[in-house]
Amino acid sequence: MEIRLELPEDLAHRLAADPAGVSRAALEALALEGVRSGKLTTAQARRLLGIKSRYEMDGFLKAHGVLLPLTIEDVRRDSETALAFSK
Repeated sequence: MEIRLELPEDLAHRLAADPAGVSRAALEALALEGVRSGKLTTAQARRLLGIKSRYEMDGFLKAHGVLLPLTIEDVRRDSETALAFSK
């Protein structure tokens, strides 16, 4: 699906220096809000943005202040996986 937005020129320049950057900024904002609101999973947002690795996506979310909820079980499982790889 293609979506078109009309932005005042001065605001578009505030979002990004070049026109292609404005499209990317809009796409990133859509993905971030999708994850924040729970309408998109991180995998869906990663696909939308064309980010290849889960770790890169985690870094992207963290850099934009979107922290994923973790349970004690998540932390325990990650710890066990890390310990298994360290042996």
